[in-house]
Amino acid sequence: MSNELRLLPWTGPDGKPCFLSTDDNDGHMSRLADNLESVQLGMAAELLHQALDLLADTHTDQDDLRLLAKDLTGALRDTLRVAASRGHRLEGRSTDHRPR
Repeated sequence: MSNELRLLPWTGPDGKPCFLSTDDNDGHMSRLADNLESVQLGMAAELLHQALDLLADTHTDQDDLRLLAKDLTGALRDTLRVAASRGHRLEGRSTDHRPR
């Protein structure tokens, strides 16, 4: 496997993407990134359930809806970063695994 850059599930202090250069998918930084991705996806799923409940309540005020939109935006950003990272890693794999 070639040493490709992996988009990490966090950004640097300036908001720019962070990348990991390694061919060790079981290294410390790779496992840390895998764990954080899992946490981010779990939090997004939990937030989705909360959003459905909040939106079903006809008495939800605008401040709660604004906070919900902010939280959903952050969860969507994180989820898209995870999807981009995982998609890139899948594209980098050889698709021809058939025995010859």
